[in-house]
Order: sequence, then structure tokens, then C-alpha cells
Amino acid sequence: MASAATDLLIAKIVGILENEASSIAGVRDQVDEITQELESMKAFLEDAECNTSHTKAEDAWVARVRDLAFDIEDIIDEFMYRIYEQKIGGRFGRWFHQTIQIPNNLWCRHQIASKLRKITRAIQAIPERNQRYATGSGGRTSTSHHDVRKWLQKSESSLLIKEDELVGIESKKKLLIGWLMKEEHSQIVVSVVGMGGSGKTTLVAKTFTDEIVKRHFDCCAWITVSQTFVIEDLLTKLIKEFYEAKEGSNILADMNAMSCRELQEMLINYLVSKRYLLVLDDVWDITLWEQIRLAFPDRRSGSRIMLTTRNEDIASCSFGVESHVYRIQPLQENQAWDLFSKKAFSTYQNKSCPPELETLAWKLVKKCKGLPLALVALSGLMSSKKSANQWSRVYNNLNWHLSNNPLLEDVKSIMLLSFNDLPYRLKHCFLYCSLFPEDYLISNTKLTRLWIAEGFVEHVKGVTPEEIADGYLTELIFRSMLQEVYKQGRRFCKMHDLMLELALSTSEKEKFCSVYDGRESMEEIGVRRLSIQTTEGETRVWTGISQLRSLLLFDSGTFSLSLFKTFSSRFKLLRVLDLERVPIYKCPDEVVYLFNLRYLNLRGTQIKELPESIGRLRNLQTLDLWDTKIEALPRGIVKLQNLRHLLMSRESGDPNIFRVFGGMKTPLNISKLKKLQVLAMIESEGNFIELVKEMTQLTDLGITNVKGRDERDLCISLQEMKLLTILGLYVTNEEEFLRVDALSSPPPQLLRLVLSGKLESVPRWFCSLHSLTYLSLHWTRLEDDLPPHIEALPNLQWLRLNNACAVEELCFSRGFVKLTHLELFNIPLLEKITIERGVMPNLQLLRFYRCTELKTIPVGFEYLTQLETFYFNCTSEEFYESIVEGGVNHSKFRQRFPNMRM
Repeated sequence: MASAATDLLIAKIVGILENEASSIAGVRDQVDEITQELESMKAFLEDAECNTSHTKAEDAWVARVRDLAFDIEDIIDEFMYRIYEQKIGGRFGRWFHQTIQIPNNLWCRHQIASKLRKITRAIQAIPERNQRYATGSGGRTSTSHHDVRKWLQKSESSLLIKEDELVGIESKKKLLIGWLMKEEHSQIVVSVVGMGGSGKTTLVAKTFTDEIVKRHFDCCAWITVSQTFVIEDLLTKLIKEFYEAKEGSNILADMNAMSCRELQEMLINYLVSKRYLLVLDDVWDITLWEQIRLAFPDRRSGSRIMLTTRNEDIASCSFGVESHVYRIQPLQENQAWDLFSKKAFSTYQNKSCPPELETLAWKLVKKCKGLPLALVALSGLMSSKKSANQWSRVYNNLNWHLSNNPLLEDVKSIMLLSFNDLPYRLKHCFLYCSLFPEDYLISNTKLTRLWIAEGFVEHVKGVTPEEIADGYLTELIFRSMLQEVYKQGRRFCKMHDLMLELALSTSEKEKFCSVYDGRESMEEIGVRRLSIQTTEGETRVWTGISQLRSLLLFDSGTFSLSLFKTFSSRFKLLRVLDLERVPIYKCPDEVVYLFNLRYLNLRGTQIKELPESIGRLRNLQTLDLWDTKIEALPRGIVKLQNLRHLLMSRESGDPNIFRVFGGMKTPLNISKLKKLQVLAMIESEGNFIELVKEMTQLTDLGITNVKGRDERDLCISLQEMKLLTILGLYVTNEEEFLRVDALSSPPPQLLRLVLSGKLESVPRWFCSLHSLTYLSLHWTRLEDDLPPHIEALPNLQWLRLNNACAVEELCFSRGFVKLTHLELFNIPLLEKITIERGVMPNLQLLRFYRCTELKTIPVGFEYLTQLETFYFNCTSEEFYESIVEGGVNHSKFRQRFPNMRM
């Protein structure tokens, strides 16, 4: 993990050498020497990261190298701070001098050079560089032989688990057996994917050992792949497994001397006329399939290959044959309770939970989030705890137990396998997620912007940082390290509770970040990032905060402006300041002196204005003012030449009134911000609509106060925005027409579209929105039949209509193949909805609200076989009566939702 820090530092120093040549004249020699040392440190730390079995001496040296890398980062950031102060002078310069006591530029260079020399001497304290940076490596692989053997034994022991030790496995097993025994002669690959500890191996093991399956195949083989497989070893083991499974034959003594090709030929010859079943357990790298596929050609004999993996990319790979993917889901709460109770209360009377422990037991079960491995391990630990006090101590200190209790070692080790397999940049990104509270839904866009602000995202020519960061997030989700959640058509992610505990433990050990929740006193901040998650007590001033790069506050009701004034004088290196929902009414004046600040979040505060001097934040990339009281931005905003994301709104939050969003006024020359990617929500005034066409780099645009007379300029501007993926257009009152018919072709990459205002007809360009996934029409009051205009959109997943149609009937007769969410609000004339068979085959959520004339559930309701959630409120009395017992649609409704209470 620490090697990521040095790699980022190398890039930072190289940038200084290239861009600040005149400024570094006095310290160039030291910077050059430090760069070379950092390269060596990086190589050493990468080797150290690959070794999971360190000695204490090696751990201590890794920690020392990491701390030296942090020291270098502090010096470089301080140096860049000083360069900026020299350029702008004035009041900012006087404040800077007072803060770090640097009276002049010459003295500053002397001090920085002295600090760099001191660090160089510390690095060179060990005489021989090679010996210094290769300590104890000894050519070891990523895990010791003992570790590898341990995990092989752990995997293979799943074959011996008794059925009565399992919960919720029968339906899953039945599905897999169905795929294996499908009447299809061609080869089929079945993948089971899920996070570590989710029960993949156990499920596949019980399928593999089923007698029906065994009798169906001529021969079977099971091998555990692991992260560091050797292809010759795997092929050798496969041959032994296949031979011994059916024939008990002796294997040729010289097989270990065979080449990879000879081993493949041996397998091909043996399997040529057989129907076989092969299980590849714990696959980490898709190249495995490429290396062994030649040994398993498709002979159309009904052979099957199963694999388990934590990586969605591997499971969804095109194997060149028919394939099925089973995404293993967490156990439901009642199943989780049953599994936990089997061991935790095995020695209690009636083998059931005593009343005094029930509340704590349920808390621990919920902490496991349906993860079988965690439930089994934690129940084993708790089986020896008899008092409520003992149970409470474990719950409150689960982080410590994960790291120190042998009974939870398997949980920690299996999760660490996933973490250790991450590329170094993704390790930083993953650990950053531990700054958010438990069960917190993290906005995908917010998270990627934070990563960019922290400098975790690499520079790739021709690709935006947002695209790179989104790729990082996708990979973490595919690797089952984060869980993806959709809410209101937007993408969020969250971390499993136990993964969060592990990430926090690792973060604190590596001095990466820490969380202050008020339960324990904290005298000194020894980390680079801090999350304050408490409303209890007063947030105090700690020592060590001058190294902070990120400060995030959650529910901190006691955080005052006066306290921030005390903090800010030490925040000269801060990159991220997140004050979302913090109850403050004024933007702290000291914020404008945080030169290194890249990310400033004031969302949901009561702030009414920003200082004119906000333009001093020349490095600011993200400014989030969503749902604040600000009506207009100061002229200084246009000085933020590095600004990439500007989010503004004044939101009423009431979907029953017309004006849901209010934008903010900005200076007309906002169009000069050429790096701006996101501009939402901006209030149109003057000739802004005409000027916005210069901002062709925008990917997200929201405009309020749109007038009918703006149609020509608006459509011309939109046609220039080829990169636009999100667009929202809002008029000022419900009688104002939103005119967009002059748009000949919409932005080709548009994913989300929100139109708020009266439409004379359905825009003719709707049918060409081939990339669109989310469509919201607000108060459009269309008299046209809307569905035929959008039914063929190939990627539409979410459709929200809020007083969008002035019709008595909506008929969905075809299409909507990917639609998962349909929401109908405030459609006063609507009496009937018809959904034909085969339409909306993937609909999961259906919501009706304030459709007061709607008499009954949709005709064709029974065809919605994937429907999971059905909300209705403020509908007619007839609607309710039609679905209660005795109603005309009661049987259809109960067929889809048998357990819903009325």
C-alpha cells in the first residue's frame, strides 16, 4: 500500500521539475536525489507488498520507508505552497508567513533544501542500497508455502461439509444442477461469483458431490487455483484427479518432467470420448482459461466446467461456449439467524438464544450482512461467551477481534486475499471508502471526485480523470470489494460491514486514515485523512492535524465556525474538505486560504453566500453547493481555472409542486472555465444560453429559468455538446412552455434526461436517444400518447412521469426491454394502464402516487414476472378495493405479492 504513496510522489516531483524549473533553482540537486531514492523506495515497497509473511524487522522497515515518503510529500506540498505565495503576495502571503514562519523566499529554499538533505541521509543510513531495499525478500512469492497449503486445504474441506450444517443452499444447488444436466451436448461453463466468504465454494462443493451429478459424468475433477498458480502444477493435478476418480490408475512416474504441451496432450487423449465435469475453484485471473482451454476442447459430449471467482469480469467472460453466471446473494436475515444460532447456542437449553442476549445476537448477525463465513466464524467465537457483558464487548470491539482473535482469522484472511490482489492504486481508492460511516450509500460520482482530488487517479493521455476513476470504481465492484446500489436512477456503492472493519484496521496501521466517533479520546492525529462521525461531545483541536489531506464531517452537530478558525491555520496541506449537512450558516472565511484544496463540499448547509475571494482557491476541482441557500455566485468564481465540477441548486423537495429545482446565478463569463465538466444547476439570464455553446467540454449540464424564446440558441448549443451525458432543462412556472423541437439531433452519449416544463408535443428526437438510461418528465402535461415514442429505446432503465401526461389511459404495447423502474406521479386524469404480454420483461419496481382516478392495477399485471416492489399511495378507493380480498384483481395481486400486508 505504501508504494502507491511513493509512486504518486515521484509523479509530483517530476511535475515540479518540468513546470517549476525557475522556482526550484535553489533545491534542484536535492529534488533530483530524492527522486532517485523514491524510485528505489518504490521498488522495495512493491516487493514488500507482495510478501504477506514479513518478519517484525521487515514490518518496521516498511513502516519507516512509508513515513519517510510521507515526510517528502509534506515538504513538496509545502514548497508548492510557497511558490504560489510568492506569485500572488498580498494578504494571503502575510497569512502564509504567519502560519509556517517563513520570512523570505531565500530562507524558504534553504529550509526546504535542508529538510530534503536530512531525509536523504535517513534513507541512506543503511550502507548498501541493494541490501537496504531487498531486505529479507529471498525470492519468496506472494504467499508462503504454508499459506498456500492452508487455503488449498480450506477449499477442499468444503467437499466434506454436512448438509445439516448449511442454510439456504437447496434452491441454489437445484439451479446449478439444472445447468449441469441440461440436455445440451455442447460444452457449458457455469460461473459462481461473489465476495470472499459468501459461500461460493461450499455451494459448488455440495453440487459437485451430489450423487445425481456424479452418476451423470464419466469423470470429475476439482482443483483450487489460488492467486499464484503454476500452469504445469495445475495440469498435473488435473490428470491425477481425473485418473484416480474413475480408474484408480497409477500415474506415470515421470509426469513431473513433462512440458505444458505434453500435459495438455495427455489430458486431451484421456478425455477425448468422456463426458467430464471440471471445477476450477477460486479463479483470480482470466488468463487461466486461456492457458488450459486447449486441454478441454468441445467434443459435444455434454461436458461441463464450473468455476468460482470473486471477479465479475471473469465470471462474465466470453468463454467461446454457452455460459451461465450465478451471482451468489447474501443470506436473508432469517437464514442468517438460523446459521448463526446453530453454533452460537448449541450448548444452551433447547439450543436457542436466551432472551437477555437476543438484541446483541441480532446486532452481530446484522453486522455479518448475510455472509456465511462471517456468520460461522462469529458464532463459533460467541459460543463461549455466556454473559451479555461479554457479548457487548465483542460487538463494540469487532475491529480488534478481526485482527487479533484466532477464531476470526479465516474471515480476515479471506478478505485480505481480495485486498492484497488489488493493484496499488485501487488499494488507496478502496481504503478511502472506509472514511464513510457504516451502511452509508456513497455516491459514485462523489467518490470518484474525491479520488481525483487526492491524486489517486493516474494521468492517461486522451482520457479524462473522471473516466479513469470510474474505471477504478467499476473494477472494485466487479472484484466484489464494493457493493453497487441504484437509488432514484443514480449509482451508489457501499462497503460490507466486515470489509469496512478490515479497511479501517488496515488504514490505521498504514497511517492512511482514521475515524473519530467520540467513543474514545484522541490526543493526536497520526494519519493523513480523518473522518469525524459524532454528534456527542465537542470536537476538539488535536495535534498532528497539519499533515491532513482530507477532512470529512458526518453528523457533527457540534462543529463550530470558531473551531474551524482554530483548525484552518494548520490545514495548509488540506486537499479535501467535506462539510456536507454540517449546521453552519456562513462559509468560513479561512477556507479561501487553503491553497491545496481540490474538493470543497458545502452541500446541504445553510450558507447564503460565498466570499468574493473564493477565487484564491486556484487548485479547486470540485465545488458542491447543492441544496444550499446561495442565490448567486461571486465574480471571483471565474478565477477557478482548474474547476471541473460545479454543483448548485436550491431544492424545495416537494414533488407535488411545480418548481422542484432552483438554480444559482453566475457571472456570464463562467464559460471561460474550460476545464469545467459539470455545471448544474445554473440559472439562465442575459445571453447565457447563447454563450454556453462555447462549453463543448461539458458532460453534465442543468439549466433553470429556460424561456420559450431561448429555443433556437438552446438547441444550437446542445448540438455542439457531443460529450454531454446528463441534461436537465427547467422552466420557471407551470404555464411556461419548454421548447426543444429545434434540436435536430441530441447529444449522442446522453444517459440521463430531465425535462421540467410544458411540452406542446413529444420531441421528435426522443426516438434517437439510444444511450439513454433515465428519463424524467416533470409537469410536461403531454396530450400525446407517450409510450410509442420511447418504447424502442434500447437502454432505458428508469422512467419517471410526474404530471407528465394529460391522458386517461396509458398503453404499453411493446418494447421497454431493459426498463426496471416505472414511476407515475400526479397524473390526475389517468384511469387505466395496460401492459401487454412481453412488454417490460425486466420491470422490478412499479410506483403510483397521486393518480387519484386510477381504478385498478394495470391490465397485464400478471405478466410482470420480475416485479419485486410495488408502491401505491393516494389512489382512488376503487383501486384499493380491487386488490383486497374479494376484489376483482385480488388473485392477480396475491399471485405476485403473496406476503404483502394490506
